[in-house]
Order: sequence, then C-alpha cells, then structure tokens
Amino acid sequence: MDEEYVNWRGRKIQSTKYGGIKCAVIACVVEVLENLVFISNASNFVTYFINSMHYPTAKAANMVTNFMGSAFLLTIFGGFISDSFISRFWTFMLFGIVELLGLIILAVQASDKSLLPAIGHQPSRGQEALLYLGLYAMATGVGGAKATLEAHGADQLDKSNKQLISSFFNWFFFCLSTGGIISATFMVWVEENKGWQTSFRLNIGLFSVALCIFASVVTLYRNKRPAGSPLTRIAKVLWHTARNWKSSLPFVQTPNGISHKKLKFLDKATINDAVSWEQVEETRTFLCLLPIFASTIMMNCCVAQLTTFSVQQGRVMNRKLGHNFEVPPASLSVIPLVVILSSIFLYEHLAARFMKNTPSKNNIFTPIKRIGLGLLLTSVAMVVAALVEIKRRNALENHVKVSVFWLGGQYLLLGFADMLTLGGMLDFFYSEAPDSMRSMSTALAWCATAMGFYLSSVLVSIANAVSRLGGHQWLGGKDLSTNRLELFYALLCVLNFVFFLNYVYWAKRY
Repeated sequence: MDEEYVNWRGRKIQSTKYGGIKCAVIACVVEVLENLVFISNASNFVTYFINSMHYPTAKAANMVTNFMGSAFLLTIFGGFISDSFISRFWTFMLFGIVELLGLIILAVQASDKSLLPAIGHQPSRGQEALLYLGLYAMATGVGGAKATLEAHGADQLDKSNKQLISSFFNWFFFCLSTGGIISATFMVWVEENKGWQTSFRLNIGLFSVALCIFASVVTLYRNKRPAGSPLTRIAKVLWHTARNWKSSLPFVQTPNGISHKKLKFLDKATINDAVSWEQVEETRTFLCLLPIFASTIMMNCCVAQLTTFSVQQGRVMNRKLGHNFEVPPASLSVIPLVVILSSIFLYEHLAARFMKNTPSKNNIFTPIKRIGLGLLLTSVAMVVAALVEIKRRNALENHVKVSVFWLGGQYLLLGFADMLTLGGMLDFFYSEAPDSMRSMSTALAWCATAMGFYLSSVLVSIANAVSRLGGHQWLGGKDLSTNRLELFYALLCVLNFVFFLNYVYWAKRY
C-alpha cells in the first residue's frame, strides 16, 4: 500500500518510484562492513580480556557471551524503536553513531597504558568502568543496527514476490558471512600482530565508511511509516481478552472470511468493540512466532562456544602452518564461512528450480524446514566437539599437541547450522510478521542468539557449581588440560536435542 511508505523527510510517496533492488543491495554492502566490525571484535575479545585486561579464563569467556548476548538482546529494543517511533533508516543511523562512540572509547583505552591494568593485575574500578562503557555502547549500537538493516533492505522489495524476499535474505546472509571471513582472517591478524589499538582504529574507519554508504542514497529509500507501539496494542488485546475471559466466543466476520483456529480465545478481545480485528490478528501472529523463537535458543548456546572455549582450545593446540606461520584460533571460523559462501550460489540455483516444479507445501527449502535441519545439525556438531576434545587431552598426556585443524569439524558443522537456522529465522519472521512489527519480529532471530549466549554463561556457572560437589569443576581451572570440557560439550548436545524435539512439536502445529 503506497500510503504506508514515506521518504526520508517523512512525506508520503508512491512506493513503486522508490526503493528497488539497488537500495536492497546497498543494505547488503553495508552489512559486510557492519558484521566485519562486530565479529572482528566479538570473535577474539576473549583474547583481549585475558591478555590485555588480565581476566581469568572463565570470567573472560562469560564476559564475551554477556557482551554478545546484550548486543543481540538489544535488537528487540532497536526493533521496537523503528516499528513505533522513527523509520528504520533513522534508527540504523542513530544506533550506528552509538556503536561508533563505543569503538572510540575502546580505542582510547587500548592506546593509553595508564587506562590498562599492569601485568599480572586485573583492572581497577575506573579501568573496568571505561571498558564496560565502551563495550556496552558498542553492544547497544549493534542491537539497533542488526534489528533494522535487514528489514530495511527487504522493505525496498516487492513483498508479494516471496522468492525475491527469500533470495534477499540468502544474499544478506552471504554478505554477513563475507564480513565474517574478512574479520576472521585480516582483522584477527591485525589484532594478533599489530595490536588491539590498531584494530580498534581500523574498525572506526570501516564503520564510518559503512554509515556514509548507507546514508548516500537516503533520497531513494522507501521507509515504512512507524505505526505506534506494537507492545501497547498487544497489551491492550491481552487485557481485554482477560476481562472477557468468562464470556462466550463471539462470531467474528474476518476481513478475508477465514476463521483462525490458533489462539481463538484472543477473539474475546473484540467483544464490546474495544479492540479491532486487525489488532487481534497482529497479536495472534506475533504470539505464534514465540515458540519457534524459544526452540532455537539452545542452538545459539552451542554456537557461542566458537567464540569462547573453541578459541581457548585452539590456543593450546599445534597452530603451525608451514615453518613460520601460526594460525590464529579465531580464524578457524573461515572454514565454514568459505563453504557457506560457495553453497549459497548452489542453494539459490536449486531453490529456484525446485520451487518452479514443486507445490509449496512440499518445498524442502521452506524456512521452517531449514531451521529444523540447523537445530539437528547442532547436536551432531557438539558430539564432534566432545570427541575432538577427548583426542586433544589424550594426545597431551603423551606430550603431543594435535593440530588446531581438528577443530575444523565443529566450526564447519556449527557454521552450517547457524546459516540454516539464522537465515531461515530471518526469512520466516519477516514473512510471517504483521506489517507493523517486522523489525521487532526479525529481531527475534537475533534475540534467540542473545538468549543463547546468556544461557551459555548460566550453564558454565551451573556446571561448575554441580561438578564442584563431585570434587572437580568441569570448567574451573585456567588451564584447559585440567578441565573436563568434553563433558560440558556432551551436556550441550543432549540439551540441544531436547530443544529440537520441542521445535518439531511446535513447527508441526504452526
């Protein structure tokens, strides 16, 4: 509908004369730089916290997962802002500036020795406060940027063309992965060899370029007009449903004549005309997305290990490649990313041919099936991770260091799982969401990542507390060789499979 869209000044426009593939491509290009900056820090922050800030291993790992969890959780806040008050373009610019300020604070601290702790000492309260200020300013900016960029890009396209929308999210994930490859190779090399102060400065320059590129075509974008607070409307529907709980279900003449079987009790909110049918449908649709969202949390908890314990494993393994080069552990994520980038071309080709000749209900490329496959693959990945850790420990007892490339299996499997699940969730939540809640709904995909990282911190603490009762903590020591990481990985495998079964239950009923 043309009246739903406005230009950058907030004036109504004819949507067919704005947006288009060019503007969607700009969003993808910006995502390369946005994710490059975020991942180059997040994937190797555990090294910075241990070597530069001198935190213990377990605390450093939890700091990373808490930082990433906060960044992804704040996507809900960013999505709420863009759906309710200002357009996705201005939301991205606002939060992008906040992220840039966070990077500047971290760069200042890394460049000034007086703001860093002395060797062998943890940071003072002032140094720690500055660190957290920079970290969480960056996390806030990341949250708003990730909540809006993909939805803004999809807004530029014709929503009636589902194949085009699905292709956009595939290529958006392609660009996200491209940024990840650059960050896991060049940027990690900079951090390891040139220092974090150089890395932070480079990130500031790259993200400034991203903001300039995004703003350069501001006059061409079509922007979804904010529709007011969706949370207020949902609360209103739930309130009136509760008030009318004892009343009989009313006969509701829906706009399209279709009667919904899902959450029919919400129809009670329409009694006395206090709530419109459209508001009930908006609430019903959003609530039906929540079980799918919740079922993916454990999978993201498993993926979180690639930025914490997997990096620590790599640091104590044989990292030599040739005579003079050592592979940075954080660069192992390149393995799945390269395969993923190659597979997207094949995926697009197969999906296009399959969709032409197959009824949609039998389409194996539907987002709901992609998510399920990703969840199942995650449990397989954790089995592989546990077996590799057992091999590493056994070899170390014989004074042998196994090659760091043994970690490639868990990186590859978890990378594929993340592509299938996250890509499927972004597509699914955007396509199924009410028009007025697309930013918040796509933010659910990132929010599941946040909850997974937080859950990782909780499970580490619980595993240590319980295993302490048996006389030896699984993850309590600074040296991985004295820990029982393989048991923790096995625990994650079992928990993820339970979440997968829960997902199958809800997916069949969606």
